[in-house]
Amino acid sequence: MGTKDSGTGPEGERQSVRSLERGMGVLRCFKPGDRFLGNQEIAARTGLPKPTISRLTHTLTQLGYLGYSVKFGKYYLDTAVLALGYSFLANMDVRRIARPLMQDLAEYAQASVAIGVQDRLNMLYIEAYRSSATVTLTLDVGSQLPIATTSMGRALLSALSEVERNTILDQVKMRNEADWPRIKAGMDQALKDYAELGFCLSLGDWKRDVHAVAAPLIPVDGSRVLVFSCAGAAFQLRRNMLEENIGPRLLNLISNVQDAMERHA
Repeated sequence: MGTKDSGTGPEGERQSVRSLERGMGVLRCFKPGDRFLGNQEIAARTGLPKPTISRLTHTLTQLGYLGYSVKFGKYYLDTAVLALGYSFLANMDVRRIARPLMQDLAEYAQASVAIGVQDRLNMLYIEAYRSSATVTLTLDVGSQLPIATTSMGRALLSALSEVERNTILDQVKMRNEADWPRIKAGMDQALKDYAELGFCLSLGDWKRDVHAVAAPLIPVDGSRVLVFSCAGAAFQLRRNMLEENIGPRLLNLISNVQDAMERHA
């Protein structure tokens, strides 16, 4: 008689990997501002059947990655997720090194200065500092921005190899067919700016009232690319100010951070 797959053979391994991928997809459904999500909402966001989502949310709750609110009948991110995120951030010396330099630039520009990393088709803030006068951009650690229309995303794409960049842009195109000509034109200009100036701009491309400049920090140890940005109100950060003043200051900040990281390595 045949025996039921115990999960240890090739088929069982594929099932386990697929379950892990789906479980991570459930956790990714929670965005900034999503305090609670129900199985139906998660199913809609992942495209998975509701019975599958019910099994996944139950398992994730047992493991401590999700909590369950009886009052609302919905789930929320629990402490195991926080522990993972804290460990990730705590091990990044760049945040500690860069923080005072970011603060100085933010106060000088009366804007917001942030560090971001790639998260699929988004950029994820891992550090941010806002000047007391910043009223336009109020994003904080954990916020996500689209990769193709922000200065931060464009700087990341410009720092990647052509193959890596095109792979990401092909995905962006599939999800944004109607806006693709505008997105591509902005990316083409960003590549020119990066080659000539060392940084990339976004002048109302993401949000009409926001102008920003960004540049990558490429670690010598081959770890993931970090991107620094300075963003603020369009009426304050005009193109010439970004190109002639803020952009060069941002490059100097990145150079100082990289030197300090190498000394501490």
